[in-house]
Amino acid sequence: MPSPSHDWRFTHDLGAFLDRAGHFLRSEPALHTVPLTVTDALRRRGTRAYGEEAPYFAWLTDTEGAVCATALRTPPHRLHLTATTLEAADALAGRLAKTGGMLPGVGGPAETAAEFAAAWERRTGAAARLAVRHRLYRLGTITVPEPAPPGRARVATGEDHGLVARWHGEFRAGVGEHAREDPDRWAGARIAYGGITLWELPDGTPVAMAGATPEVAGQVRVAPVYTPAPLRGRGYAGAVTAEVSRAARATGADEVLLFADLANPTSNGLYQRIGYRPVRDFASYLFTAT
Repeated sequence: MPSPSHDWRFTHDLGAFLDRAGHFLRSEPALHTVPLTVTDALRRRGTRAYGEEAPYFAWLTDTEGAVCATALRTPPHRLHLTATTLEAADALAGRLAKTGGMLPGVGGPAETAAEFAAAWERRTGAAARLAVRHRLYRLGTITVPEPAPPGRARVATGEDHGLVARWHGEFRAGVGEHAREDPDRWAGARIAYGGITLWELPDGTPVAMAGATPEVAGQVRVAPVYTPAPLRGRGYAGAVTAEVSRAARATGADEVLLFADLANPTSNGLYQRIGYRPVRDFASYLFTAT
């Protein structure tokens, strides 16, 4: 395999980035699920979908000119990388450090994220702290949890907007992250394409939700999965996750994916019982000035 040139190319033009790097991203849709879904949201909803500052994109080519890694950032959020070498991660950190801007953090495959975080510390003097470790799972043979809890699944509608927005905010707070965008805006966008499913009790009371991204390059990612704290441990999360996973597969998606926080053995065990199998570990680091 040709080695990378370490010459990162940058652009603010989403179309130019996808023209150059789209084939690379689609070549491994599971491993590249984050940049695929983020760029799809930017394409559908505009480049300010995640914040008011313009996003930027970068790609790295090997010695034969083929794209072999990408990076993107939708300010004010963290940089996201695909897998690359230690030397390439260091070169990217050096390039970004020279601009004088500060990064809030980095996320990506665990090894690459750690290598970039270490390089950022060396080059800027900032302190890097591991924020979360995630495991990416791929759905195999789906198994619906038994016994099923009372109630049924239904797709959220505009009447559920306030609830979905509130639960999204609670979910983000629970995992120690600010919402990637305004919860109301997020809820509206998700509900508009049928991207949120609720589990509701026989009396119509919603008790859990699970979302799914639109299909891009044959992959759909289940996210987020949330049950309010007082209602946990009753099977609602498993039931709604299984239903969203089944529906995604029924639409013809080649890959149905999800991330689970490795610090939460309950959710990891649940997803594996439903039929999800590990693919790769990812990590996110936060940077603070010293």
